[in-house]
Amino acid sequence: MSATPLKMIDFGAPDIVGAHVFRVEIPRARNDAVVITEQYGYRGGHGGVPEEEPRVRLNRHVWSGIRDAAKREFNTRLKATKLPAGRWSVGDNLVDRILGKELCVLAWAAEEATDDVLPIVCTRWSALRPEERWWLFSMTSAEAGLPEDRGRGWRKALRSALCDGEKSAPRPRPVESRTGPHLFGDLQ
Repeated sequence: MSATPLKMIDFGAPDIVGAHVFRVEIPRARNDAVVITEQYGYRGGHGGVPEEEPRVRLNRHVWSGIRDAAKREFNTRLKATKLPAGRWSVGDNLVDRILGKELCVLAWAAEEATDDVLPIVCTRWSALRPEERWWLFSMTSAEAGLPEDRGRGWRKALRSALCDGEKSAPRPRPVESRTGPHLFGDLQ
């Protein structure tokens, strides 16, 4: 007897209670901030782990400048693993925990960027391998991973690294490097 495949919603998030995911809250009001929150699922509320942690609040114009780059990258990887593509919509959008970490790296780098620098941030972020983004998330979230930590430590370094330079095409890399067997990690 075969197991029923796990249903995925939005950007690769498992449609089950207790999954560790990221929530992107896109408000209806154009002047309200977009908030990215890490939800720890069943692990939350135990052993000192909070149920959820807001990671970043973005002005709407910054979100508008990065959302398409994230959507393009995530949908390429979702399609490569035969999962449905996602789209951003007003309200709560769930993102797989691994992709959510990568989204935070993009958001942290872009949070103070001007409109002319946002394409540079997106291009440089797109050129990073997923594993590099995961490492950057781990380093940044350990000391400066909350909304009020803007401009500190690794977050400041991340902004400098991805904002400085000229807009250019990202270095080519094969699809396999973006779609390894650990694309989404375990679902625990």
